[in-house]
Amino acid sequence: MAKTSSNDWLTLRRDNETGIESVHAHFRGHAYDPHDHDEMLVGVTHTGLQRFNCHRRLHTSTPGQIMLIEPGAVHDGHAPNPEGFTYSMLYLPQSWLDTLLQRRGMGEISALSAAFRSTLMQDVQLNQAIQQAFGAIHHAEGRLARDQSLDRLVDMLSRHLYRRPCATQDLSGMLRVRDFLHDSMASDIGLDEVAMAVGLDRFRLTRQFQQAFGQSPHAYLIRLRLKTARVLLASGCSPAQAAAQVGFADQSHLGRWFRRAWRITPAAYQQQCTNVLYR
Repeated sequence: MAKTSSNDWLTLRRDNETGIESVHAHFRGHAYDPHDHDEMLVGVTHTGLQRFNCHRRLHTSTPGQIMLIEPGAVHDGHAPNPEGFTYSMLYLPQSWLDTLLQRRGMGEISALSAAFRSTLMQDVQLNQAIQQAFGAIHHAEGRLARDQSLDRLVDMLSRHLYRRPCATQDLSGMLRVRDFLHDSMASDIGLDEVAMAVGLDRFRLTRQFQQAFGQSPHAYLIRLRLKTARVLLASGCSPAQAAAQVGFADQSHLGRWFRRAWRITPAAYQQQCTNVLYR
C-alpha cells in the first residue's frame, strides 16, 4: 500500500497477461489534477462523495454508484466532505477490450468512436460484475476466476456503450497538431515551432486545439508524456530513464507531474506493478 499523505492511501495491482490494472484508494480533499488514460475506466465508489469534472460537467459519485470513463476523457477528482472517499477502479486496455467486444459482434471500440451512455449510474448487476472482476485481479484469485469475471464484466459493459456520431467539423488541422505533439514528445518544443510545423497561426491553433480536445497543446503534451511514462514504468524502465525518454527535464520533474495526476510517485507505481524498486 502506498501512503500518499497522513490519511490517504492507494494500492495498485497489474495483471501482466491482460494489462489490466486495479486501484483501490482513499483520498481526502484534493485527489488528483486533470488527466486522462489510454484505458477505459470502470469503478465503484464505496464510501463518501467523489466529485470530479469529466466531459465538461461536474459529477458527484455517491456510495454504490458506478463510474464509467472512456479513453482520452480528461477528468480530475476531489472529496467535497472532510471524511473523503474510497473507491475501486479497473483500467481496461483498449486492445484487450477490442478483442472481447469483437467476439460479441460489436466491432472495434476506440477512444475516438465509443462512449458510455452515462458517466455515473446505478446498476446492481454491473456493480457486482465490476467488484467480482476487481477482486479477481486485485487479489490474484487465479486465471479462471479472472477470465470468467472479466467475461461477465464485458457483457454488462456492452449494454452501456454506443458509437459517437461522426463529427462534421473539419479537424484535419488539429489532428496534424496532435500528431506533431506525439512525434515531438521527447523534445523541448515551443508554440511557434508547432504552429510553423502545421501551417497555422499560433493563437488560432491554441483556441482551436482547446475546442477539439478540451485542453491546451501544453496540457495535452504533459498528459501524453505521463501516459507514456506510465507504460515504460510498468515495463520495468527506471523513473530516470522514463523521464528522459518522454521529454521531462529529469526524474523529479516527472515525479511532480506524476503525483499531481495519480497521487503516487513513479517509483511507488512501478514497485506495485512489478515489485522492482528504483531509488
